[in-house]
Amino acid sequence: MVGYTAHLDPERTAKAYGRELDISPKKAVEVCRAIRGMRVPEAKEFLEAVIEKRRPVPYYRYRRGTANKKGIPVAGGYPQKVARAILKVLESAEANAEHKELDPDEMRIAVIAAHKGRVFENYIPRAHGRATPFNREMTNIEIILEEVEE
Repeated sequence: MVGYTAHLDPERTAKAYGRELDISPKKAVEVCRAIRGMRVPEAKEFLEAVIEKRRPVPYYRYRRGTANKKGIPVAGGYPQKVARAILKVLESAEANAEHKELDPDEMRIAVIAAHKGRVFENYIPRAHGRATPFNREMTNIEIILEEVEE
């Protein structure tokens, strides 16, 4: 069963959950870490800059063999597919906030997490009757927006 990891006040929060997204779980973890705690307009601007390859996402955990990028002191990259998927879930959370009559421009990302989803197992046939596994990992993204107290 899939659920949210945090339970905050439903009067001041808006949630969205992206299930079984065909994106890399490792890159999704890094993008989530980069935008956690940002306000919604700032996070959307960041994700759009990543999609346009103007701003890199710093990689802290999964960075072996990854080069440093201009503008950040550590290894990084431009995970465009992941940024598009997370932007879509963020816009869904923003729409949920508007439906609850909350101002999404005055909300921050309180909880954002990437969880491993299902693995679709497949095989590539090889010579001499052998086969190589060719698996696709799915990812679940959860976002909880919270009103910022002035």
